[in-house]
Parts: sequence; C-alpha cells; structure tokens
Amino acid sequence: MKMIRLRPLVTAILLSGCSGAAFAQLGQNLSVDIRSLTMGNAVTADPPGISAIHFNPAALTKIEGLQTDVQGVLAHFDVQRELSVPAGYDVFGYSDDPVVCNDGPEIMADFCTDFKGAVQADVEYPTLYVPILKKFVDLGKGMPLAAPTNGIAYNPPGSKVTFATALYAPLIAGFGAEDGNPGNFMGQQVALERITYLSPSIAYQVNDELSVGASIGMSYQAIAMNTDLRFPNELIGMLRMVDEVVCTPFKENSDIITDILLLGICNAEEGMNPFSRFGQMQLAVEQSLSPSYNLGILWEPTEDFSFGMVYQSAAKMRLKGKYHIDNSKAPRELINGLMSSPTGQILAAILGFPSYIPASESGLVSMDFEYPAHFQAGIKYKVMPDLQVNFDVGWTDYKAWDKFKFEFDRQISALKIAKLLSEHVSDSSLALPLEFQSPWSWGIGVEYSATDRLKLRAGYEPRGSAIPDNKRNTMVPINNARLFGLGVGYRFDADTDLDLSIGFLQSKDKIPANTSSLANKEGVNNLLLNPYAGLNVKTDTKITILGLSYRTRW
Repeated sequence: MKMIRLRPLVTAILLSGCSGAAFAQLGQNLSVDIRSLTMGNAVTADPPGISAIHFNPAALTKIEGLQTDVQGVLAHFDVQRELSVPAGYDVFGYSDDPVVCNDGPEIMADFCTDFKGAVQADVEYPTLYVPILKKFVDLGKGMPLAAPTNGIAYNPPGSKVTFATALYAPLIAGFGAEDGNPGNFMGQQVALERITYLSPSIAYQVNDELSVGASIGMSYQAIAMNTDLRFPNELIGMLRMVDEVVCTPFKENSDIITDILLLGICNAEEGMNPFSRFGQMQLAVEQSLSPSYNLGILWEPTEDFSFGMVYQSAAKMRLKGKYHIDNSKAPRELINGLMSSPTGQILAAILGFPSYIPASESGLVSMDFEYPAHFQAGIKYKVMPDLQVNFDVGWTDYKAWDKFKFEFDRQISALKIAKLLSEHVSDSSLALPLEFQSPWSWGIGVEYSATDRLKLRAGYEPRGSAIPDNKRNTMVPINNARLFGLGVGYRFDADTDLDLSIGFLQSKDKIPANTSSLANKEGVNNLLLNPYAGLNVKTDTKITILGLSYRTRW
C-alpha cells in the first residue's frame, strides 16, 4: 500500500532518465552538419569546413582566411508504437484494460470479452522545451524540428594557426501527443536538448602532412517531460479484488468491528485498479553551462589518402529542476480508508505509511547526467581521381549509463520505505539501473566529383543499440538503426559553396510481453516503469532530415 504513494513520484522521475538515455543515442550527430550526414558521418579524415570543430578540430587548418558557415536542418519524426494482447493476458485475473479492451462499464465481467487487436499509440507532433519560457512549445502535427547552426573561422595570412567557433546542436529532439493517446503513459511530451552556444577552437599545422586541433564546447543541456502514470501490477490487482469482492457487502454498511477487521480499506470512496490512471507528472531539469572538449589529429601523407582521429570528452553534469505530480483519487482514498480505522492507523504507523496523500505534490530534484565520451577514427581514399571513399569506426561510452541517480532537496518518507525493498534507494535519493553497453559502430561515405563545380554524395551508417534487450522501452523507441544519406554540393565560385542534403534513419523493434523491465514486465516486482505490463509492444521510428548549408570565404 505504501508503494502506491511512492510510485507516481519515483516512476515519473525515472522516466525522465530513460528519455535522456534513449534520446542521446537516437540523435547523435544528426543535427550537427549536413555534409557529414550524407557521408554516413564518416568524415573524421575529411571534416567539412567549420563543422570540423565537432568532427575533428585538426582539420580547421584546411581553412584559409576568414570563412563563415550557415546551415539549416529540418528533422521530421515519425514514431509509431503498437500495443497488442498476447494469449493468456491478465493482471491478477483481470484483463479489462481499456487500452486494449473495448468493453464498457456495462460489461460486468472481470475479463475482457472484446479485445481491440493492434492499438496504435503513435507520436502526434514534435515539441521543444524553451529554456527562457521554462515550458513546452508544441509545433503542430506534421511540422519538423528546426536546428539552425552557424560558425566562423579565421586563419591569418601565412599563419599555421586557425581559430574558430560555432553554434550548433549535437542533440535536439522532442515529441508529443494529445490527451487520451495510449502512448502517454511513457511520455505525453518529451524533449531532450543539448545546444553548444560557444565552441572556441584552435588548430595547428605541424607540417605539410600533420595537423592537430582542440575545441572547448560550452553547452546548454535540458531534459523535460509531461507524462500520465499507471501501474498494471499484481499487487494493485489484488487490491482491486479486495475492493470488489471482500468489501462489496460492507460498502456503506460498515461499523467499528468491520473497520477493525478490514483495516478500514473498505471505507475508500474509490477502489484501486491496475489499469486506471494514477496521476500526471511534469518535470524539467537543466544546466546552463556544460563544458566538454574535442581533441583531433589529421594526417595527410598524399593528396589521395588521409587519416583522422578525434576524441570527444564526456560532459558530466548536475541537472537541476522541479517536478509536479497530480495524484488521482484512488490512491488517496486508500490511505484515507486506513486512517479511518484504529487497526489501519496502527498498521500504517508500524510500516511508516503516510497519514494522507496530497492531491498534488511538487519540489526540487537533481540528477547526475553524463553526456558520454566518443572516439572515432577514419580514412579518406580517392580510388579514382573523381571518386572518393570515406570509412570510419567509432565507439561511444554508453556504459557510463550503468545507472542514473536522482537526489531530492529533502528527505521523502516514501523513499524511506522504498529503501527496504531496493538497494538503489536511500532517504533522499534513488538510482535507476540501466546497464547500457558501449557499442562500436561504423560508417561509409562516397563522394563523386561530376564536374569541377558539382559533387554527389551518398552514405550509410548502421547504428548498433546500446540498450540491453531487457531494458528496451517506448519512451524513444529505438534499438538497432540504419542511417542513409544523399547529398549534392555546388561551388558557385572559388569562395562560395552550397550543400543540399537529405538523410533517413529507421529503427524497428519488437518487445514481446514480459521481456523488458522498462516497458512490459509482469509480476509483483514490476512496480516501476512498466505501464504496458503483459502487452506486446512494436515500434517503428523514422526520422527524415533535410539540410541546406552555405559556406563562404571573405
């Protein structure tokens, strides 16, 4: 019973951690540079202009004089989620889940007599979290997310040193849905943003073949979410059975004897239901300055071959923000019922239950969040005078996300009880075990010089998942993904280049019932992060990216 008090708060906070982790893998290098996108991000040995700040700062030495770079990136998210019922579906004998069952209140059976079949829980529109407003801004159905970038670099005449800085978004993504969408229990509105607003960089040409470089990124980081909450758990199913079977003869007919024997549970005006909405949560955490650095080296022994290597450091942050929870009537009435009975009060005191559950609760929360380190190396090779092939391999330290830890500005009585059930909980903190892995990945790109002015590009990057099979979820549905890119570059004159690119990323996933402890795990111990317990889940994520870049030298 105490866990009813715990779950809306804890689950809501943990969901924000899941969104941060999944988004970071989903959006890596999708909104930094459009030429890189079309080359499968295999550009470590052939970085594109000022965007070398991110991909390999050593390549800034290839810039001459004063150069500016302006880019615009539009990204359209198509996130489809499907829920379905497996054979034998039930929660403590109940299967009348309104998410997947057509039965109305006129059907008195405990089991569903008419399942809906496949239920769509698709994302409906993109959304952004605006730092100044401290709120979500919905962009409307079918609208893309926009990520404009710009940069400037300067190489003094005759100097081996190049200086640069840029504004870009290593990660920006967000989605939302209208009220009543079945997917709202894993985020009705979710946004994750990392915006690098200043990136002072320097590159030095050691000799005709070797260059080195470094950049410091100063970024803004935010995670924000609004979500509905529900808990299809066996314990809550048992409480529903008590309310509907044991308590029915005593409703509006109780006395001191029944109150003592039944602990006052039957005095609740509304009973518990594992399929009911338990509340709603709003949460946002952010950090205005999140520093990181990039180190790069570029070796060009011949005009036809080059080798590049870059290390992008981790960014360790202490995100801080606020949360607000609206609790539904049923869990509040459960505690009120206990408090109406002498034996219920004694039990609550022994177990440390609260004396009441407020209609709403809010406070401050902080979390340790690490934007993972990344290493990448690659080559550029001209197999023919007009045909260039790039190939990169990379590694991202997602294993740093072994767990996310959240700390509150005060001791919370719910956590004092929860620590008895989990080693990851203390009086004022809790941790979410994620057990992410650190995968290697690769990408390949091809560039064909059709004329002295026109270049055609194509790229492919398969992205292995960092998420273990037993931790997959629908917050941002991605497992293994494939990124395809096509582009064209046109040189107007010796000082002006224009690039047009299109990219497409797709990820499909199946999460069979009872296989993920962050989505659909069944049992008594699935108290957190399993709003679709016992259901099959399918996801299909498609991201289409369109970009335009204008580079000029002065």
